Amino acid sequence: MAKKVVATLKKKDGKGVARVIKMVKSDKSGSYVFKEEIIDKDLAKDFFEKK
Repeated sequence: MAKKVVATLKKKDGKGVARVIKMVKSDKSGSYVFKEEIIDKDLAKDFFEKK
């Protein structure tokens, strides 16, 4: 699956897209979970700033 995502991001249509992964602490269990999204590069900074 990872290869397919990377190949999609390298196409001409996907130049403005980034795959971002953020580690977030769960309120219920206290453990960390990973939140992953594919978003525009311009919105990547906002993704990491919001909680």
